[in-house]
Amino acid sequence: MAESEGRTDRSDGSTGNTSKRALRIVAVQAAAVSAAAHLLWAWPRLSDPADPRPYVLVLAAAFTAVVAAATLRADEYRRLYALGAGTLAASLVGYVAWHGGATVPALSADPLAIVGKAAEVVGAIAFLGLYRLAPPTSVVVARRTGGASDGDGAERPESDDG
Repeated sequence: MAESEGRTDRSDGSTGNTSKRALRIVAVQAAAVSAAAHLLWAWPRLSDPADPRPYVLVLAAAFTAVVAAATLRADEYRRLYALGAGTLAASLVGYVAWHGGATVPALSADPLAIVGKAAEVVGAIAFLGLYRLAPPTSVVVARRTGGASDGDGAERPESDDG
């Protein structure tokens, strides 16, 4: 609980705090469902070396799980949220690119794909919402270091005042 309390203390305390928390939970759960769907589809097919999809999907699932874990553990970094949205969107685009004109029949014939793609759409939207609500990364870094920042923009006003 101490970690989640620390994360709450670092936030701005506005009414948007609840929506940020809800979006973070939705984004992480959707990413986890997407990763699980990829693993459930790919794992039984790893024995066929001619098809590259299982190997790519296992790597994509691992990367998606890492992004989800980082979203839970990290501050509100816009770059992380963009990475989460981009990862889930890339899975959607990859599915459409692989199946081409037969995307709708392929999707309707595979319930696991329906779950995975729905989770990817929801997760990408949630990550984009987090991106829009999060402050710029330099502000988060300045908060974390107690006001000092490595960028030039944050140091100039402090040196001019003092």
